[in-house]
Amino acid sequence: MNRRIVIVGRLLSPRLVVGALALVLVAGVAHSAATRADALKIAASTQAEALYPDAPDGVDPVVTGPVSVSFKQRQADAGCNEAVLPNVPAACYPN
Repeated sequence: MNRRIVIVGRLLSPRLVVGALALVLVAGVAHSAATRADALKIAASTQAEALYPDAPDGVDPVVTGPVSVSFKQRQADAGCNEAVLPNVPAACYPN
């Protein structure tokens, strides 16, 4: 029994614990330094991305509120009902 306590005491020695903590800290610092740079901005590939550059998650072209007859006609002329994301014409988005 006493021998087991000595073995556990060696495994949890202060030097070993401090060394393991130092390794974890160094790994964390290295990871933070490697990922600190901002992601590169990709140029807009669709009309909607060019119209709404401040919407990083995209813009939903579906209008849920009341719209004018002219807007409905503009959407019909642009073929918005057949458009497939992400290639939705700019005419499908409200002003």
